[in-house]
Amino acid sequence: MKTSPKKPELLAPAGNLEKLEVAIEFGADAVYLAGKAFSLRNFSGNFTDQELTQAVDFAHHAGVKVYLACNIYSRNPEQAAIVGFLERIGHLNPDAVIIADPGIIDLAATIIPEIPIHLSTQANTTNYNAVNFWGKVGVKRVNLARELTLTEIREIKQRSDLEIETFIHGAMCISYSGRCLLSSFLSGRDSNQGACTHPCRWNYSVVEEQRPGHYHSLMEDERGSYLFNSKDLCMLDHIPELMDAGIDSLKIEGRMKGVNYLASVVKAYRMAIDSYSADPAHYSLDPEWTQELSQLYHRGYCTGFYFNDPNQTLPNYDNLRKGMIHGFIGRIVDSPGKRQITVDVRNKISPGDTIEILTPQGINPSTLITQILDKNMSPIDHGQPNTRSTLVIQIDAPSTGIIRKADPSDNRTDL
Repeated sequence: MKTSPKKPELLAPAGNLEKLEVAIEFGADAVYLAGKAFSLRNFSGNFTDQELTQAVDFAHHAGVKVYLACNIYSRNPEQAAIVGFLERIGHLNPDAVIIADPGIIDLAATIIPEIPIHLSTQANTTNYNAVNFWGKVGVKRVNLARELTLTEIREIKQRSDLEIETFIHGAMCISYSGRCLLSSFLSGRDSNQGACTHPCRWNYSVVEEQRPGHYHSLMEDERGSYLFNSKDLCMLDHIPELMDAGIDSLKIEGRMKGVNYLASVVKAYRMAIDSYSADPAHYSLDPEWTQELSQLYHRGYCTGFYFNDPNQTLPNYDNLRKGMIHGFIGRIVDSPGKRQITVDVRNKISPGDTIEILTPQGINPSTLITQILDKNMSPIDHGQPNTRSTLVIQIDAPSTGIIRKADPSDNRTDL
């Protein structure tokens, strides 16, 4: 009989307070987030100091850990501001701070020695000697470089006492451990300081020197050509291998993604991890988990470098985005009656529409909207974007969940 491996932490992104709440609702064990500066996703919204306090308090009340990113590679003029930021972190009591820059690690060890340090994947740690080095300077966990195979990760875990974290889902940077200068050269925004404009996703053509103005695409679809465009990572099919390797934390990418993406991905991995942990001998992948992820916009899924398969790391020349996103409607914020749900509406909804409710557990039910009520509980013709409406439905109302069109061919966007 196969014994159950240690259950890893499921670590989810939180780009703002709403995303943090959704990640927790759908089963994340921990979330990672950032303040308004010093992280590698400065365009994701992020948190003011007051919001950071709210976020940490909310997560801890739910029994969820919070890791705060300060993972830029800093410059001389930023040193005093970073000291001030670390001092403020000390009063927030996060469960760890994520750092890449050795200078910031040294500052954190002095200023906030009580807060564990997690090493960012930006530090491109690729071997067990490097992991053990970081342990000697006070690091408690290492997010390994994405270039490693599962065999290498397993050996690192066997030869180190540090916690090991790896990415399992989301966008992959085409550059080495995310350390890229394309954005700096082409748009003057430094990706290593959180301002990347993602030029690897732009369209490119070839121009012959003697024929200016004649553009020749190398490989293209109807949108253009994508020389650097990487596929998205998806390891849902390989949860047993990841858990058997002893990885401590499985990390989802996506602080800039919407709540529909976040809820779908966290739920799929939560169910897979729990299912394998409960009965590894009889585990099988539920096709509904795969179907859920396939209907989110993505750039084609791959297993990255985990299995040393060159075909998995080729640029995606076929199509920029695969899958058809669900018609995202909004998020449930209350259930005032047995068959009523109050929703923060993001896309227009009308009586007679059929919706699907993505719930944290089990099958996602579908139901018809029979009536829409405004804040005064008076009937209205439509629920409009950026309003709060109560939907009268035909099934017992869940207290949490994501509302979306039952027909995924709807073209509305994941906001």
